[in-house]
Amino acid sequence: MIGYVCIGTNDLAHAARFYDELLSLLGAKRSWETERAIAWSITADGPSLILIKPFDGKSATAGNGNMAALAASSTAMVDAVYNKAIALGGKDEGPAGRRSDDFYAGFFRDPEGNKLSVFYPG
Repeated sequence: MIGYVCIGTNDLAHAARFYDELLSLLGAKRSWETERAIAWSITADGPSLILIKPFDGKSATAGNGNMAALAASSTAMVDAVYNKAIALGGKDEGPAGRRSDDFYAGFFRDPEGNKLSVFYPG
């Protein structure tokens, strides 16, 4: 159902370094880029995460209540992605761990304040 998620940025080059390293752990690579945006995906026809400078030319801001969730292949992968996000300058919003019997997740904000989750449903 999800085709892509856009995350706003005020410094595309700096934010791209964060996402290049973080998303590579999940097997994602840059699928396209322009001077205003960069997209990552795992497959050509799968969903994408797009880092973008706002079209209206105003500053990008993190939304309160907005969050993109990244699917992982295991709880170990959740741990690795969460720990990498923090090591790359992300801020903790809830450490990786079991949230229920069938849901394992970690929550963090990227260096510009956008909230993300990495999860494994198992």
